[in-house]
Amino acid sequence: MQFYNNILETIGNTPLIKLNSVVETDALVLAKVESFNPGHSTKDRMALKMIEDAEKEGIISSGATIIEGTSGNTGMGLALVCIERGYKLICTISDKQSKEKMDILRAMGAEIHVCPTNVEPDHPDSYYSVAKRLNNEIPNSFYPNQYDNLSNRLAHYETTGPEIWDQTKGKVTHFIVGVGTGGTISGIGKFLKEQNPNVKIWGVDSYGSVYKKYHETGEFDKNEIYPYLTEGIGEDIIAKNVDFKLIDYFEKVTDKDGAIMARRLAKEEGIFAGYSCGSAVAAINQLKNKLKSTDVVVVLLHDHGSRYVGKLFNDEWMKKMNFL
Repeated sequence: MQFYNNILETIGNTPLIKLNSVVETDALVLAKVESFNPGHSTKDRMALKMIEDAEKEGIISSGATIIEGTSGNTGMGLALVCIERGYKLICTISDKQSKEKMDILRAMGAEIHVCPTNVEPDHPDSYYSVAKRLNNEIPNSFYPNQYDNLSNRLAHYETTGPEIWDQTKGKVTHFIVGVGTGGTISGIGKFLKEQNPNVKIWGVDSYGSVYKKYHETGEFDKNEIYPYLTEGIGEDIIAKNVDFKLIDYFEKVTDKDGAIMARRLAKEEGIFAGYSCGSAVAAINQLKNKLKSTDVVVVLLHDHGSRYVGKLFNDEWMKKMNFL
């Protein structure tokens, strides 16, 4: 009989799917569709790795409470691990995240603390600060801290990077992905550049995030920080998981262009993907002049569109944002 012993064994080995309609380049563009993971996002990989590594180090004991600040997807991956391992999960989440994400997390047994988006990272009400405070207050708790926990990066170095290399038979020339915690781009980028130093690693950033300017100048410019709608990419901090030396270039994409492209992916490619996935594909079109017909571009699509049906897949919301 063919079966898995638990849901965690189904993580990884997601498909590469050629994009045919939405890209404006003659290069071969292949989408690594991470919504095929059981928690419907790439974050399943690092959620499992962070907990497994903490268990090996004796940081987590039986009956522990896992506490994490999340934009939703890492929380979902952690929920799957906590269900299987018998841990309690508390997620702190910013109020700009979709209601769907919060409802899904609650459905999977997580306790949710909703925090304001428009506060400084070190403000006591920020979702970073609330997670740290709860970790200090609750006995037998563990705060994975996906931003600075290098198990995040290692998960992609050990799994996603090798998958992409094997699936393309080593022919990948460019890898492009939205950058949030930095674990995905840094883990995959490190693996691919070890196989072929000429592979270009491109990061996708949001307007309102510090990453692009910091990469180009080394300056953390607070003037770059302002509210934006795209979920899961861009930051108002410099996460330790981002290895800027591995990244060849950052491209910023507007909230509108990311939303419109995510809708196009659904209607024209049949790939129902999330907000930052639209941003990553839109960035390819913005950078099309840097590509040749012989190039093989892999774009990682982080998550599933079901997380955003009340927002970018809702015509009224799109009109309210002046995107339609």
